[in-house]
Amino acid sequence: MTDERHRPRRHDLSDQPTEQLDLERLRYFTQPADGKPSTRHRRRRAVPGDLTMTGPQPTVQPPATTGSGGARGIDPQAHDAPAPTTGPTPSSPPSPSAATGGWPAPPPAGRPGRPQPERVAPRRLPPRQPVDHFHEPGEAIPVRGGEFDDPMRRAVPHRVPPRPVAAPPNVLDEDRADAGDSAEGVLDLWDDRDDPESVNPGRRDGGRTRRSGAGKSGRTRPATAGRLRKRVVLAIVLTCMLILVVGVGFVGLRAFGVFENTKDYTDAAGTADVIVDIPENSTLMDFGQILEDNDVVGSVQAFINAADGQPMSGGYYKLRTQIPAATAVEMMTDDTAHRVGRMVVPEGLQLDNKEGVDGKITPGIFQMIENATAVTVNGERIGTDVAELEQAAAQDTPEQLGVPDWARAEVQHLDGDHRRIEGLIAPGTWETIDPNDSATSILHDLITASTSRFEQWGLLEPHDSGLTPYQTLVAASVVEREVTDPDDYAKVARVILNRLDKGQRLEMDSTANYTAEVTNIDVYGEAYRADNVWNTYRIEGLPATPIGAVGERALTAVEYPTPGNWLYFVTIDRDGTTLFADTFEQHKRNREQACENQLLTTGCS
Repeated sequence: MTDERHRPRRHDLSDQPTEQLDLERLRYFTQPADGKPSTRHRRRRAVPGDLTMTGPQPTVQPPATTGSGGARGIDPQAHDAPAPTTGPTPSSPPSPSAATGGWPAPPPAGRPGRPQPERVAPRRLPPRQPVDHFHEPGEAIPVRGGEFDDPMRRAVPHRVPPRPVAAPPNVLDEDRADAGDSAEGVLDLWDDRDDPESVNPGRRDGGRTRRSGAGKSGRTRPATAGRLRKRVVLAIVLTCMLILVVGVGFVGLRAFGVFENTKDYTDAAGTADVIVDIPENSTLMDFGQILEDNDVVGSVQAFINAADGQPMSGGYYKLRTQIPAATAVEMMTDDTAHRVGRMVVPEGLQLDNKEGVDGKITPGIFQMIENATAVTVNGERIGTDVAELEQAAAQDTPEQLGVPDWARAEVQHLDGDHRRIEGLIAPGTWETIDPNDSATSILHDLITASTSRFEQWGLLEPHDSGLTPYQTLVAASVVEREVTDPDDYAKVARVILNRLDKGQRLEMDSTANYTAEVTNIDVYGEAYRADNVWNTYRIEGLPATPIGAVGERALTAVEYPTPGNWLYFVTIDRDGTTLFADTFEQHKRNREQACENQLLTTGCS
């Protein structure tokens, strides 16, 4: 493919200004020196095989020209015209003349002595093309591309004004321009190639030609593109600095209280009821923000000032909207009057309410949940009740109730009885029971959280009791209900394990009282004879479920019982003194002490 950019350029003789000619160089080529020929040619050392050297060349006689061309059709610069394509090729070695069989004779002896150039092979010239046009006198002779540029011709002075010569296209520039056109629209903020002040001193145009932005059409980008990019960068930097200064200033002014909001309400009665949820471990700032969001107080700062640093617990609160901050603080610190969804489960507490021999009713866990969630908000009652909790515990699946894997088989076995989830709710303080949740959701959350507590207490860790995790929980519940002194827990646990090892019934009063209508330490009558899966006077082994909420101390006692051979124990006074025995005879003597202290009446002599 012909590419005009790669062709050698030649200019007409009229294109060369005389003002730029070197007079000494002109004299060298045109004026003869003293005693030397009038024609002097630049000579360079011959190199063997170099076919482009100047100087005398072997004489080759061109063939006679025939036809009407004559001498008029020959190029005036005959020594630059192409020669016939006869003779050796440029790659062949030089050969002697065909006419003489050797090299041409040296010049006559009369001529001044000059060093003879080394013989070189004659240069093969292309065949002369037929002449189809004769140039008239004075007509400009076109110069063909690829001809030898004779310095004699360039040195001829003339008065033709110079014409501008278009610089050849730069391949690298066009490639960059094409790449730039393909990515048009992408703003490179750090590229100054289009900046007119960025110059390349090595270019013919002084480096002012832009390297990008010129496509195949030859058009260039405006010279202000680089300046525009610099202005965009400067604008972005200034904007960022302005934002930073404004932000720092705002934070500083706010720290000094310039923008502090101290709005506070004045009506202590408020306007409406509202349930507010305060997450656990919240700060006073968090308290104030939540209360402000619920329109309880007028501002965060007003609440912080009213609280004056006193601690508060997270959870649900029933408050009034648009009340003074001091009133809100008073409502949230008056113990449990305005708390919602909070209950405290003691160790050993059962799901159902229990009546003692003194007629006092001990509320069970279900009743405590109802009391914690039942609340009236703007005349509407929300929360759950005992009946809903019993129904959910009896009919929902273990998965819906959040029962752990290690207890699901036993729970599923008592399907339809709400007591099947007994012991799965751990004792402790529960702060965040949502009154808007259903009974199933509440039980699920409590059992799931209790499972985490049990596992933290080491329920799933291996131990020497030989019991499964669920059996460990059942045995610990019996220990919890049998004695009041925690120091006796490990001994009671040893009695239970010893009886299980011997295959002896446990015969624990606590298991008989679990299903009795009235709880009595002196078991007798129907409670003693009750035939159910919890009464260990009638069944062998452990009860079907735990018989109360299991605490950490009782659980640890079963996992690590005190070594001993005890098989019996009895509490002998109301202070909780408990005596242990290895034999039944010794146990009867200990029991007589309980009869003497009138703690027991059944079986006394």
